[in-house]
Amino acid sequence: MTKNILPIAVFDSGVGGVSVLMELVNMMPHENFIYFGDTANAPYGIKSACCVRELTFSVYEKLKAGGIKAFVIACNTATSVAVAALREKYPEDIIIGIEPALKPAVKCCERPTVAVLATPLTLKEEKFSLLLQRFEDDARVIPFACPGLVEFVERGEVEGERLHAFLDELLAPLKKEELDAVVLGCTHYPFVKSEISSVIGENVQIFDGSVGTALNTRRRLEENNLLNDTNEKGRVIFIDSSYPNEENTSKSMLVKFGGEYLCS
Repeated sequence: MTKNILPIAVFDSGVGGVSVLMELVNMMPHENFIYFGDTANAPYGIKSACCVRELTFSVYEKLKAGGIKAFVIACNTATSVAVAALREKYPEDIIIGIEPALKPAVKCCERPTVAVLATPLTLKEEKFSLLLQRFEDDARVIPFACPGLVEFVERGEVEGERLHAFLDELLAPLKKEELDAVVLGCTHYPFVKSEISSVIGENVQIFDGSVGTALNTRRRLEENNLLNDTNEKGRVIFIDSSYPNEENTSKSMLVKFGGEYLCS
């Protein structure tokens, strides 16, 4: 098997990374993908950094052994705590991380006020602190932890009165701010983007890092001459760690998020 037709692995703690997978498939429809959702250990955002690092390494090494050409960490929390260590241990491998889309948010207007919604662990990590430092002179940035929001998405509860009430209470402090933009710093959050917008105000721009991550992945594959040159539509395999012996076990969950078309 030539390396070009090997799959791209996309990894998240659960179903949130499907928001990144959809951008990858749209951008590279001829590529093969393996989506690994570690639902057995979700959510990651409330775990220790050491635990998340160990889980990420375990998944990567398992998928690497099976044959992949790139590893996309479609999880802000896992990227924050593990991507640097993975790249250090496997310097020859293509390992892509995701980070909050703060750069485009800061450029939305002159000296904007930007809230970054993320998991508690993402906001604690040095990687996020360094990101903030890059833009501290260009914008007023408000880091805002959202404990409990990932669990709504994992349940497939991406709209409705209960979610709206939860967000209304959670985001109450932000409604007092004159926000110009909100950055969705967790790949689960795009699935509740409309509900977030209805709470904070539809005039507030919302950004996430999915497109940037997909562009970076394609660029890295091009640089290494690893794009799949077939004209056939690629295949997507879903693996759910809660059901490790059943291929495509995530299919029923993904249908809830508009991902049905991804299934081969």
